Amino acid sequence: MHVAYKLIVATILSSQLAACVPAVVGGAAAGGAIAADRRTSGIYVEDENIELKAVKHVETTLGENTHINVTSYNRNVLLTGEAPDEATKANAEAFVKSIEHVRVITNEITVGPKSDISSRSNDTYLTSKVKTKFVTENQFPANYVKVVTENSVVYLLGIVTKAEADAAAAIASNTDGVTKVVKVFEYMN
Repeated sequence: MHVAYKLIVATILSSQLAACVPAVVGGAAAGGAIAADRRTSGIYVEDENIELKAVKHVETTLGENTHINVTSYNRNVLLTGEAPDEATKANAEAFVKSIEHVRVITNEITVGPKSDISSRSNDTYLTSKVKTKFVTENQFPANYVKVVTENSVVYLLGIVTKAEADAAAAIASNTDGVTKVVKVFEYMN
């Protein structure tokens, strides 16, 4: 009986420790992302909070006919997706403006029907293609540029030099499937 008890305790403890591994690895990955970013860790966390507040508002108040993505980078917010009408588009922007610490809003929401899953899957694929090309072309540190794709339009965000911005835009423009590239950069001297 004593051996069976030890075996049960060991099994329970090992399952609990295994649950910690993703948290530790995830925390380390997030720390690595912050370390390789030109934003301070405080701004990085602020951006995450801005996105969470805005997404919660979109999900709870703007209705099922709305598909809006919120991306915050250095407190500059990009809104993409689809809204059923101009009033809903304006409501999303007005709410984001009310969030503390938001500096600039780029509202690229289109008025029209909500995109389907195949369009969103294609956008995810295009984003990965552009990011992969950033790495393989090696013209600038790839993690300096955030890529968002909506309806085959690629939006580029980040704190970059003019040369980095131009290189990122050229690479994205020359990626098969990308219909347009929009720079939403903040430029450094």
